[in-house]
Amino acid sequence: MPKPTAFLNGEFTELENAKISIVTHAFNYGTGVFEGIRGNWNKKKNQLYIYKLEEHISRIMKSAKIMRLESKYTEEKMLDIIIDLVKKNDYKEDIYIRPIIYKSSEVVGLRMHDLDDEFLVYIVPFGDYLDPSKGINCGTSSFRRIDDSMIPVRAKVTGLYVNNSMAKTEAYLNGYDEAIMLNMDGHVSEGTGENIAIIKDQTIISPTVSDNILEGITLETALDIADKNLNLNIERRTIDRSELYIADEVLMTGTAAHITPVVSIDKINIGNGQPGTITKTMQEKYFSIIKGEDDSYSNDLTKIYS
Repeated sequence: MPKPTAFLNGEFTELENAKISIVTHAFNYGTGVFEGIRGNWNKKKNQLYIYKLEEHISRIMKSAKIMRLESKYTEEKMLDIIIDLVKKNDYKEDIYIRPIIYKSSEVVGLRMHDLDDEFLVYIVPFGDYLDPSKGINCGTSSFRRIDDSMIPVRAKVTGLYVNNSMAKTEAYLNGYDEAIMLNMDGHVSEGTGENIAIIKDQTIISPTVSDNILEGITLETALDIADKNLNLNIERRTIDRSELYIADEVLMTGTAAHITPVVSIDKINIGNGQPGTITKTMQEKYFSIIKGEDDSYSNDLTKIYS
C-alpha cells in the first residue's frame, strides 16, 4: 500500500507533507470552495467507481466563479489530476475525495480581490456518514440556513459551513443524528450536509433552489430514480416544517449520506418510525448505480482501475 498522497501547489506529494501556512487567507477567513466526491469500492468487481465526477468538477468551477476565485486548471485537467491521484493512492475501499480552490495569499485583510488562488486535492478512506439501514433521527435546528443574499448558497463555500457545523453539533448535543435547517422564512431548507425530500401520496417533494438549498447531485439522481423506476410524481416547492411530521416518508440525500431514510423528526415518528419502503427501494437502486452494478447509469461512472 503506497503512502497517502495529495495534490498541492501543482504537484503530487505525500499527504503528511502537504502543508499550508497558518497565515493563508483561506485558513483565516474561509475563502475557498470545495467538493465532496465519493469513490465507491466494488469488491466483487475489484473496481473503484466515481459517480458523476464531471458534474462535481463542473460544480466546483461554478462555485469558484461565484466567489471570484480563479482555477489554475481547466475542468479537463482537474479531472485528470483527480483520477491520477486516486490511482496513486491505490485504495481498495470506499473513499472521499476533497478538491478545494482557495485564496492562498499569506495576508491579513478582508477581501476577495488581489489575492492568489490555488488548487489542492486530498483523499481519505470513508465509510457510512449516516446510518443508511436503520434510518436517522433528526431535530429541527435553531440555526437558520444562511441566505443567498449573505453567502451564495449555490457555491460550496468553506466558510459557509460554520453555519452547518453549529446546527450539526446542536443536533448531536440534543440527542439527534442530524439537523434539519429552516431558511430565513421558516420553511424547510436542508440538512447540514444533505438535501431533504418528503414522500406523500405517491409524490416526492423537494424544496426549491430559492429555499437556499445546495443544488444536489445526489438529489437529482434520487428524483430520477423516483420518476423512471417508481413512477412517482415529482414536485419542487416550498415545504412547511409541519409537513415533515405528516409525510409518508422523509429522506436525506448527499454524496456523503447517499440516500438515507429519516425515521423521526423532533421526536415525532415519520410513518411507523421505520425506514419507508419507497426510500429503501430508491436506496437499493442508488447503491447498485454507484457501485457499477446498474448498466443503465454506466455513462455516469468513472472506472479507476484497468
